[in-house]
Amino acid sequence: MDHQGLELPAWADMSSPETARETLNQARVRIDEIDAGITRLLNDRARVVEIIGQAKQRLTMRVYEPKREQEVMANVARCNAGPLSDDALSRVYERIMDEMRNLQRGRIQSKEGAGQ
Repeated sequence: MDHQGLELPAWADMSSPETARETLNQARVRIDEIDAGITRLLNDRARVVEIIGQAKQRLTMRVYEPKREQEVMANVARCNAGPLSDDALSRVYERIMDEMRNLQRGRIQSKEGAGQ
């Protein structure tokens, strides 16, 4: 069967409906494991972003730094080995960075509200 250029891992067997079902189940388990790892990494990133936000506040810098975000995007593109395109990853990272800016702004506002 043609998998349209998709290189299947050794555990992926599409030779029959039964093995394809087992492959589907294994793939879903693997996706759950990967998602757990992504969640851990995003929260690790958020903790670092909180430190960056504190430093920016101390230095009276703005939360949004377009030049730095361009550097992040360039780094992501440099690290990209596919199959996602650079444009696809750029859209994902735009959303990630937007949420990280929201986190920084929220922390700053809560500290200002607390009188710090």
